[in-house]
Order: sequence, then C-alpha cells, then structure tokens
Amino acid sequence: MTEQELQEKNDHLMFMQSIEEDCKVDINKKIEHPPVAISFKTKQVVLKNGETKEFPIPIGTYGNFSFIQAPPKSMKTFFCSLLGSAYTNSNGAYTKGMCSFRDGKEFIHIDTEQGIWHSQRVFKRIQWMNKGFDLGFYHTFALRQINYNSRIDFIEYYLEGLKEDGKEVGLVILDGVADLVSDANNLEESSAVVQKIMQWTSLYNCHIVTVIHSNFGSDKPTGHLGSFLEKKAETQIQLEKDPNKLGCITVTCKRSRNTPFEQFDFKLDNSGLPYIINDTDNSLNYNKEYTFKNKEIPF
Repeated sequence: MTEQELQEKNDHLMFMQSIEEDCKVDINKKIEHPPVAISFKTKQVVLKNGETKEFPIPIGTYGNFSFIQAPPKSMKTFFCSLLGSAYTNSNGAYTKGMCSFRDGKEFIHIDTEQGIWHSQRVFKRIQWMNKGFDLGFYHTFALRQINYNSRIDFIEYYLEGLKEDGKEVGLVILDGVADLVSDANNLEESSAVVQKIMQWTSLYNCHIVTVIHSNFGSDKPTGHLGSFLEKKAETQIQLEKDPNKLGCITVTCKRSRNTPFEQFDFKLDNSGLPYIINDTDNSLNYNKEYTFKNKEIPF
C-alpha cells in the first residue's frame, strides 16, 4: 500500500468514526423534542401526573424543514408572507392563531423566481404587515439572476457568515426550491438538494420552509424533487382555492411528524395583504397571547 493510499484509508476511517460519534443514539438518554419555531393554535395535553397543560401545535420546529405545495397562482408567496409575518411578530394583526418563538434569531427570505422589483414587493409585505416593527434581523435576497449551483453556494455562504458573526439563524423561507436543481426530475440532483437542506437545518439549528408546485391535476408535488421532499420533510403543507369560499385559500396540514395543525383559511384584504380568517368557534385560540416558557412539546 502506497503512502497516499494509507493516508486515504486513515482519512476514511477517521471520517467513519466521526459519523459513528455524531449519529449514535443512546436509547437510555433523555432527548428533548425539538423546540417549536412557529405554530398554529394549541393543544391541551394531560400529563402523566394528571396535570393538564397547553402546548403549541407546530407548523415547524428548529432543526427540521417543511414545504408548501400548491398549483400555480394559489397564493403560495402570500402564505410565505403570513409565515414570515408571524415569525417576525407573534402578536401581528394578520396572523391570529400563529405564534412564533424567534428569541432573537435571524430570518432569511429568499426568492428564486422573481426579479428585484417584484421580490422587493414581496419582502416589503412583511414590513407593511408589521408597521413600526424593527426588522433588523430580516435578510432578503432575489436569486433569479444566478444559476442553481451558485444559489446553493450562496445560501451556504450566507448561513455560515451569520454563524461566524455570532448570530443564530431561526427561519429560512426558500421560495422556489425547484430552482436549486437543473431539473426537478433529476434523481441525483433532487436527492442532493434535499440532503443539503437537511444538512443546513441540522448544522444551523434553523427551520427551513420551501415552496414547490403541485403536478397538474394532482395533489402530488412536482417530480422526484417533490417525492424526496415528501419523504424527508417534517411538515407538508397544501394550499387550495376553495370554490365555495370566494377569494379564500384553504391551508391543510397534509402530513406532519407532530400533531397536525388544524385546517384554516386566509384571504387578501383591500390593500392586498394576506390575513387569517378568524374561526369564531375558536376565537380564544386566535386572540389569546401565548407565552410558553418551555418551547418543547410532548407529542
């Protein structure tokens, strides 16, 4: 065996040992549920000691990712604004029922489909929904002009830069995950980009929300990329226009690794800003200001 081959063998052995150390799970060690990043409404849970507690129902938790799927022109970008606005300000007038646990973390919002003018309008929507709120933690980028490999490299560069500056990333909205591959039906690229997203959520302990179209005439997300997202995501969110509710978009938790959040609707006001339609039967949940000292959930 040559010296180079021996070095490669030792490097591989050390790499495998590092994986063994990082990925081994001790079944006797207590591991807390990932803390909630953003939630919708709450659930009462009876604990083992008989005490009843109220916990947030997660849309997403830190260290995981979710994705939004819908046909074209189903207001996916407006729903991203709702999530972003709620993460910015839990007590916002447009997002009653949603609660966030930002705790000083940074919020990154990326659009890969639109030019700078349209992207800025999307990003400013969160500012309009939270007038007077300090948005110094809100980072916005329009990446349409660069190729898909450069988009991946830039996202990684920016996440690492914030970490090196001593800042914690909380939420990343990636509006246009299909623009991180050359073809959503390319098996290798689709697998690689979903693995990259999982790596980012783990390395930076953030929650990433991605957006993808549904296949025409189907409720399946597009291509091999959509299939990989379905398998790996914490939460799969589906948007649909409801013909019986004029102007409304219905938001459904299609799949979740946690307790699914309940279905709700949103629409646009006269200024073109999205807002959650209050359910009078659950007005307490919409109007109550929640303060959770313990952000972990037991389910």
